[in-house]
Amino acid sequence: MDNNLKIHLKEREESHLNLNVRKSPQALDEILADEFWEIGSSGRMFDKKECLNIGVTLTEMTLYNFEIQPLAPDVVLSTYFIEDRTRKRNTLRSSIWKYIDGRWQLYFHQGTITKLQLDEVIHS
Repeated sequence: MDNNLKIHLKEREESHLNLNVRKSPQALDEILADEFWEIGSSGRMFDKKECLNIGVTLTEMTLYNFEIQPLAPDVVLSTYFIEDRTRKRNTLRSSIWKYIDGRWQLYFHQGTITKLQLDEVIHS
């Protein structure tokens, strides 16, 4: 897979985690596909409308071990580890990105709480 695409999607994921973006319905609207849905680390399901109207969790998070896997020419799976300093927990994350209307948009996202610690992930 193209390394430039990996860099671009990592930047998109990191922007999705950015507190300023997470506070902005306009910025989230640009990232999330119209058909976006999520299974949160709580186990609750959300769609784009809920994310824009209710908002998303505002926590300080850092992304590690970002990888992508092509699923189709215009669909990519990304996986990574998140260290959530606000809630003092870690999650394994996956996202499906689709190339829609000339740009990569977040189509699906899932977070799963893990007992793995950052040093275990970085050294694995």
